Amino acid sequence: MSIGILCALVAGLMWGLVFVTPLLLPDYPAALLSCGRYLAFGLIALPIAWFDRARLRELERSDWIEALRLSAIGNLLYYLCLAAAIQRAGGALPTMIIGTLPVVIAVCSNLRDPHERLPWRELLPPLGLIAAGIACVNQVELERLRAEGGLDAGRYLVGALLALAAVACWTWYPIRNADWMRAHPDRHPRSWATAQGLMTLPLAVLGYGVLGLVSLTPAGAAGLGVAMPFGPEPLRFVLMMLAVGLLASWVGTLCWNAASQRLPTALLGQLIVFETLAALGYAMVMRGRWPGTTTLAGIVLLVAGVLLALRVKPRRDGAAGADAQPVTPA
Repeated sequence: MSIGILCALVAGLMWGLVFVTPLLLPDYPAALLSCGRYLAFGLIALPIAWFDRARLRELERSDWIEALRLSAIGNLLYYLCLAAAIQRAGGALPTMIIGTLPVVIAVCSNLRDPHERLPWRELLPPLGLIAAGIACVNQVELERLRAEGGLDAGRYLVGALLALAAVACWTWYPIRNADWMRAHPDRHPRSWATAQGLMTLPLAVLGYGVLGLVSLTPAGAAGLGVAMPFGPEPLRFVLMMLAVGLLASWVGTLCWNAASQRLPTALLGQLIVFETLAALGYAMVMRGRWPGTTTLAGIVLLVAGVLLALRVKPRRDGAAGADAQPVTPA
């Protein structure tokens, strides 16, 4: 269990990097950032796949189809929505909305999985702490935007809706991925991360090709706002895509797969809070400003909620009264 928690922590630190990428490349459309990131992920997965080819040959056709589904929704669509949300609403609001994932995933997992349910009475206090922490940080960020005059209500609302769509994608992904990992305990997390990278590659190539064709038309070029294939800052774009492709996509997925084999899904969902904390930390470093009292209080509440959640043990069917009653899986 300790190894699983450590793996989830490393995954969160890696995934936090994706929140700052749209801020460092503000002129690039979200679709290009998403396709670029996962094109890099797929290309990085190719040499790794060669060394891991024996394990990859063990995967069946149904496994590759599942890897394709996970890649399409949990990778490309998720990051498309997230990057677009950050560009429209800034880094704070999407980060906080994504920060609700521990609550959303824990609740969804508890409703659908009769085999490893966490008792509601013990689960609600840490979820309440996490929600309170998110609310504190979100309040500070909204006040900052208002004070700076950077709050465009319509654009902000669109950003919020896109962030909610990203939450939907990433509520589905870890639950579905954890189901597969636990159904295949003999599969190595590294080979499954590589398989998802391989299935992401054709999707990213297709997306990049569509963007290239769109850019050939005057209206499409105006809509993209950048010249294909690498935009106004080619070297910076390529280096950042390679960095997030390797660290956030491959290393992050590898660590998350390892955590998925070791931890209950409801608990695993709460550990996504590490991603939120990492993103907040990186954002503070970019601003060069130490967080205020309310922000620090929110961070403390988030960490306290996670630590309290680690003390909650899953119960099997029939283990303890009403809390142990089976729930029909979705």
